[in-house]
Amino acid sequence: MVISSPESVLEGKYPAKAHARRVVDHIRGKLPDATGVLYVEGRMTKLLEDNDEPEHFRQRRFFYYLTGCELADCYFLYDIASDKSTLFIPHQPGQRHLERPPVSPAEALAKYDVDDVKFTTDVSDHITFLGFDNKNFGALKEAVEVCRVVKDDYELALMQKANNISAVGHKLVLERVRAAKNEQELQAAFLAASVSQGAKNQSYSSIVASGRAAATLHYVRNDLPLEGKLNLLLDAGAEWSCYASDITRTFPISGKFSKESREIYDIVLRMQEECIAMLKDGVLWDDVHYRAHEVAVEGLLALGILKGDKKAILDARTSVAFFPHGLGHYLGMDTHDTGGNPNYEDKDTMFRYLRVRGRLPAGSVITVEPGIYFCNFIIEPYLKDSVHSQYIDAAVLERYWDVGGVRIEDNLIITSSGAENMTTAIKDADELKRSSARNKRAPVSSIDSPETLWIPEVIKRNTARGLQVLRPQE
Repeated sequence: MVISSPESVLEGKYPAKAHARRVVDHIRGKLPDATGVLYVEGRMTKLLEDNDEPEHFRQRRFFYYLTGCELADCYFLYDIASDKSTLFIPHQPGQRHLERPPVSPAEALAKYDVDDVKFTTDVSDHITFLGFDNKNFGALKEAVEVCRVVKDDYELALMQKANNISAVGHKLVLERVRAAKNEQELQAAFLAASVSQGAKNQSYSSIVASGRAAATLHYVRNDLPLEGKLNLLLDAGAEWSCYASDITRTFPISGKFSKESREIYDIVLRMQEECIAMLKDGVLWDDVHYRAHEVAVEGLLALGILKGDKKAILDARTSVAFFPHGLGHYLGMDTHDTGGNPNYEDKDTMFRYLRVRGRLPAGSVITVEPGIYFCNFIIEPYLKDSVHSQYIDAAVLERYWDVGGVRIEDNLIITSSGAENMTTAIKDADELKRSSARNKRAPVSSIDSPETLWIPEVIKRNTARGLQVLRPQE
């Protein structure tokens, strides 16, 4: 079946029942005699402290994976033996109708992929598991976390839509950057582009970092003036129906890269391109991350920032001073999605902060986000260390501090033979320059937004297949 747009996939229901079966298969792979019920609670409405307004609602991801339900104050039950799923939705009498329109069991049954819908009033106010002889809360959590790694076509379509919406936002910011006065104007532009396309939630708090602030990995201010600074790093992604996008672009504020900025940008782009070329089912993520460091060292040696022998620099881990984070992470319902099995106790500084360890399975989605940063806080200890300082030319380094940081991030679907890139935001250096030079002030509604969204070949090929069961990796 050939699909021309994710919209055709999303016309159906979120495949919650298939997810529940996949989770049970995983549990039985470890506990062959497992039986009974799966029970999960959704996010409950909670008022702000000293206020009658509710906190911003974000559905619990374990609950959403098994139900596809975005309603607050719900419960879910799945009977393993009968393969029957029951969703319990809140009964909203009287005054509650003024706050949100009520949803009937019939409406919920038509919308969600479950077998039965009842009201939460049919469940005891005080749920207890004391009457069960055997309870295993950890098995369900572990199973859902592992099963979420491999996405089905519906999930990939949700993520593609989030990516396409975000690409419009990144394009708008790029075209507004020369006329903007400060970072917050550009954050507002991205948010406006997202909301105008129906994406009211962001996958994470945007990073809008200008000049040297781009060397701060998780920069949060987003309010500094742009005048006199070289580059803007925009790390921003919209969310669609609980599924994330995560995109970073770095581009010149003036419309033209400085010599030093372009040199660093080209190195980071090469890091990303060579790492993406390595991706396929079963590739060891450690190897891909190591290749990013190799390319970084080669580039920094060519510029004279690093000096000496490439292998010696890599063995000493001196490149971590300029590339201090992991190459990427799984992406899904969470920006840093489950199943990565990181080891933050690793003694090796090159691999300590990797959010994914092990081999990547086909159907997983991972970010590839190499970067090179000129952060005083991180680099200065290396300059004072005799092991590392012999490989860094401080005089040459002095010319690059104002570059701040360069990061380029795309979202990749792992396939049996390679990877497919979901991210269409501009990253070619010359095209970035042309787009920022246009200096548009057009309203968000006039920004190009395709009527039909691009869909990866992996979805076209796999739509007809059944959901595969994800087994624990060896």
